[in-house]
Amino acid sequence: MEQQGAAGAGADGDVPAGLGLTAAEYEQLRPTVDAHHRYAVGAGQCSSLLAQRIHAPPATVWAIVRRFDCPQVYKHFIRSCALRPDPDAGDVLRPGRLREVSVISGLPASTSTERLDLLDDAARVFGFSITGGEHRLRNYRSVTTVSELAGPGICTVVLESYIVDVPDGNTEDDTRLFADTVVRLNLQKLKSVAEANAAAAANSNSVAPAQPPPPEPEE
Repeated sequence: MEQQGAAGAGADGDVPAGLGLTAAEYEQLRPTVDAHHRYAVGAGQCSSLLAQRIHAPPATVWAIVRRFDCPQVYKHFIRSCALRPDPDAGDVLRPGRLREVSVISGLPASTSTERLDLLDDAARVFGFSITGGEHRLRNYRSVTTVSELAGPGICTVVLESYIVDVPDGNTEDDTRLFADTVVRLNLQKLKSVAEANAAAAANSNSVAPAQPPPPEPEE
């Protein structure tokens, strides 16, 4: 039986366990959760929803997240990534593009073929699915959203959810623990990279422009 609901959601109206957001913050993000982070979870599947606060403008964070061609900027465990050639798309990132990811040694995976499912620059929504490769994450689909929280200061919240099959010989809890750990580490690195980029941009903007040399005295 399939069960429709927010990934990792608790009781109706409750903040999903372990999300790390206050009730007020989650209420701001509820429309995003309802629109992009709900899955029909069937037997033999599991899903989850994770959040990361980032003290950087949403545009700065989104500029990193949208890079389907370069996930290793913030994703751990990726050795390399190459877009499959698409004569019709050229260098343009658009839904349907495929990438070949090489994973570092030490994980129960070596390669992953992944498809870009969603890239909405206006709404800042990104989605991909794993379509092949040597790994155990079958039928893995993920959606990442970048949202700005209303309030004092600059605070962006990144929500990342996924749904995946539970491999034979594994439990739902084992599968969720593994996937959650990888996603959480990636989100923490995204926070570091985005905040460093934002700080560098702020420092660059605060540097006073060079003054022109004084005019030569008239003779």
